[in-house]
Amino acid sequence: MPPIIPFPDRVQAGRALAERLAQMDSWSGALVLALPRGGVPVAYEVADRLGLELDILVVRKLGTPGNPELAMGAIASGGVRVMNEDIVHYSHASHAEIEGTVIQESHELQRRERAYRGDRPRPVIQDRAVILVDDGLATGATMRAAVQAVHKLGAGSVTVAVPVGAPESVAQLEQLADRVVCLHLPHDLYAIGRWYVNFDQTSDRQVMDLLLQAWSRGGEPA
Repeated sequence: MPPIIPFPDRVQAGRALAERLAQMDSWSGALVLALPRGGVPVAYEVADRLGLELDILVVRKLGTPGNPELAMGAIASGGVRVMNEDIVHYSHASHAEIEGTVIQESHELQRRERAYRGDRPRPVIQDRAVILVDDGLATGATMRAAVQAVHKLGAGSVTVAVPVGAPESVAQLEQLADRVVCLHLPHDLYAIGRWYVNFDQTSDRQVMDLLLQAWSRGGEPA
């Protein structure tokens, strides 16, 4: 049965995504990594349906000086930094400006890591199949950084899974990831929220509650 578009909410989108993934593979031993915050409710449903371990990959975009929406790179959980040298050159960002941006975004990354994870150690990524989940792809910049990050951390394979995405962003990710699973590819995406009936912002509290639920069951099917 095809998913209902627009998706009622992230929970229903996650369940539809989980069903698609379940039809594709057994995913035995795979790790589901959510991109907080909006990706967590989606990823929770994927991990629950497939009986997999759920964790998070916090990614922070490094905006260029004077144009924070233009990403010159990103940092991610595990001390990973990826840079777009073409954008760095185009923006004329100095070494000091780059390092200042990294320090600023590192503070927020660490805050989120502490808030969401507490003392829980990061998951083992080396040689594992990883499923990266978000609630959608617009430009895809954050997800591209996430894919590069898990590759650097030694993932055995990387699958990107999203309910909705811009076709050009999906095409770019297909060059980086082993697989991209996207339920809906509208040519007039405009904004991810347009494809959800309820697209309320996911709070830190919701993220923490879902992670605690997933961790308490130990990655086993509900």
